[in-house]
Amino acid sequence: MAGHSHWAGIKHKKGRADQQRAKIFSKLSREITVAAKLGDKDPDMNPRLRSAVQAAKQANMPKDNISRAINKSDSVNEKNYENLRYEGFGPFNTALIIETLTDNKNRSASSIRTILQKNGGRLGETGSTSHMFVNCGIIQIDKNNLNEEEVFEVAINSGAKDCTLIGELYEVVTRKEDFYKVKTFIEKKNFSLAYSAIEWRALNYLELNVTQKDKIIEILGLLEQLDDVQNIFLNVNLQKFDR
Repeated sequence: MAGHSHWAGIKHKKGRADQQRAKIFSKLSREITVAAKLGDKDPDMNPRLRSAVQAAKQANMPKDNISRAINKSDSVNEKNYENLRYEGFGPFNTALIIETLTDNKNRSASSIRTILQKNGGRLGETGSTSHMFVNCGIIQIDKNNLNEEEVFEVAINSGAKDCTLIGELYEVVTRKEDFYKVKTFIEKKNFSLAYSAIEWRALNYLELNVTQKDKIIEILGLLEQLDDVQNIFLNVNLQKFDR
């Protein structure tokens, strides 16, 4: 359901979420705690926290877990996490952007570097792959019985860049800096949001064969196992993956 280049959409589609609920909940909890620590503990007053809570609900995280994660932000013993972006390359000239939430950047860099090097890739410098992507906001709305004209008009009036109908979803694309403003505007219309996040969307996508895609998915799975890794974006449309 996520962007074409976002691994989250693939992992849920392939049933990985059920197998790794504890790890997924742990990563979501970490984001909730950090968002609450950096801003207001009321999701209505804190856009980052609101998005984190919505993501947790979409992953079926229990309400008690969400409350605990928010309350954990008050702990004096809570580690200090920072958002760090790593850029690198996988095999077959694939470009990667890996977003982390970590309390130890040396550990994160070393772990990511090891996985890439063992699988025919390498960790790059900052800027080595980000120029192949655009950083933008993505908001996906359940089609339901919504009138196409109405959704497009709301998207335009909200300040969005684009709105397209993709299957059973309307996808609204925003500038990164307009994401929370546009999302709030759309939420007030009581539309049912299926997904929303700031993503890195590839400007061009590579076409890989099934064997190559298998290898890429294997690498993405290894990266996802790292506790620090929150999101992975790449320039391959894995949603076309089909056995």
